[in-house]
Amino acid sequence: MADPAAAVPARPAPTGHGRVLAALALAQFVCSFAGSNMSVMINDISQDLDTTVQGVQVTITVFLLVMAALMIPGGKLTDRYGRKRCFLTGLVVYATGALLSAAAPGLGVLILGNSILEGIGTALLIPPVYILTTLFYPDVTTRARAFGVVMALGGVGAAAGPLIGGLITTAVSWRAAFVFQALVIAVIVLLSRRIDDPLPPDPTRSFDITGAVLSAVGLVLVVMGILAADDNVWLTIALLALGILVLWWFLRSARAKEASGREPLLSLRLFRNRTSNLGLVTQNVQWLLLMGTSFTVATYLQVVRGYDAVETGVVFTAATLGLLASSLSAERLARRHPQRTLVMTGFAVSVAGVVVLITLAGSLSTAWAFVPGLLLIGLGLGVMLTPSVNVVQSSFPEDRQGEISGLSRSVSNLGSSFGTAIAGTILVAGLTKGAYAAAMITLAVIGLGGLVAAALLPREAGPRNTEASRAAPPTTRP
Repeated sequence: MADPAAAVPARPAPTGHGRVLAALALAQFVCSFAGSNMSVMINDISQDLDTTVQGVQVTITVFLLVMAALMIPGGKLTDRYGRKRCFLTGLVVYATGALLSAAAPGLGVLILGNSILEGIGTALLIPPVYILTTLFYPDVTTRARAFGVVMALGGVGAAAGPLIGGLITTAVSWRAAFVFQALVIAVIVLLSRRIDDPLPPDPTRSFDITGAVLSAVGLVLVVMGILAADDNVWLTIALLALGILVLWWFLRSARAKEASGREPLLSLRLFRNRTSNLGLVTQNVQWLLLMGTSFTVATYLQVVRGYDAVETGVVFTAATLGLLASSLSAERLARRHPQRTLVMTGFAVSVAGVVVLITLAGSLSTAWAFVPGLLLIGLGLGVMLTPSVNVVQSSFPEDRQGEISGLSRSVSNLGSSFGTAIAGTILVAGLTKGAYAAAMITLAVIGLGGLVAAALLPREAGPRNTEASRAAPPTTRP
């Protein structure tokens, strides 16, 4: 039988594709960096702005939440206004937020700049990163290489954020870390001049404002409910129930629009693909593990062990090296192993790393106790980040890339929000060794759930299988 991928017309790589890929990867880097580097600035920010550790945690979580809540609308806007235009607009909004954060006189302005503006900017610029990568690299091996670079820079941004942020905070101040982000954005804008949008924008496309509001409000309520767990359990229950109700309303509204022939914010037909659904679950849990571990370990090292920002960042170098090494091997791994195998292996190694972190931290007082576990977590995450993205993106044809990219990034960033909110809430409720172990055990259990989802992926979800959907005729829109 002929290879289905052969039916897909080859799309030439963009002119100056090295610069284009560098721009896309750097964009993922700076957004991931923003989500993790503040974990080593907790003491400095709280003292400078006269706030608390919990206040900084809320700032981090709201940033991740805004990304998750607006990523689906951001993905849909790329169809209407074009991928390059949304990408550049997001960069400008993000840089504005970074500079405002650098000059913040108090926690409120920091939340406006970092959590709101940087979150909105990220929601606009990240979907184009994944759409353009998918469209520019049509076969699974070259796409695996491209996604490997993007995910490697994203993973390094998240894992090395504590080290880079710690060095900048110690050498200059925590405010300089936001100036650093703005400078990286300037470099990305220069590199982005070579980007040519492979698909023309369609200004006539409708935009489901009601759906955008409902999805955002529902996600906000759910995560805020988790954040309230250490203060008021009844408030938590009320917020979670209300959030679920609003999300149910959103899904009902989307179903009604599809039935009447209108275009909803998110087509529920996307969820009819079992392979993609399982891939989305694995993406959510991967970023939950990464951000949950980053926040928990960084907070514990600073507040309980008394490490400064640089010392904390150096400890996280182990995770950075592990993630970078395995992510950059994505193309070779994709040629040799089914993606299901890679995702399962990644979860197994990552969960083992969490267990090692719990065991050694409880028995040793030296910083080296955290290195083996963080190294394993980095290796595990690097192995599975790229294949999970490839499974999801490759499950849909070109005309669905805007929707699935927004959904995929929303699910991943929601995982980041959950990781910081769940682990952070447990840890902040009682900064002791017991609380640290409880937070890490929770992450390990959730990681096992991700392993189960990966095991349910089709055994043939490998390089040839994932291209089959690319050869299928475009899905007709209602």
